[in-house]
Amino acid sequence: MAPMVHGLEAEYFGRVAFTYLDADDPQTVNFQQALGFVYQPEFYLLDADGNVLKKLIGPVSEETFRELFEEHLQ
Repeated sequence: MAPMVHGLEAEYFGRVAFTYLDADDPQTVNFQQALGFVYQPEFYLLDADGNVLKKLIGPVSEETFRELFEEHLQ
């Protein structure tokens, strides 16, 4: 999924901020717990205030990402 996500990151540069969480990094445990992280891959769509708008677990299609981005960018 990484190549697809990185492609979307380039396409939506300046409109959507992508942040990557290393689930194996012990320094991210508090962040993982705050989000309710349980499985890899997991994706969170957050608003500008850091509120979770959508949580996606498992593989996600490029089309799904595009639909979510466009829905929330309006």
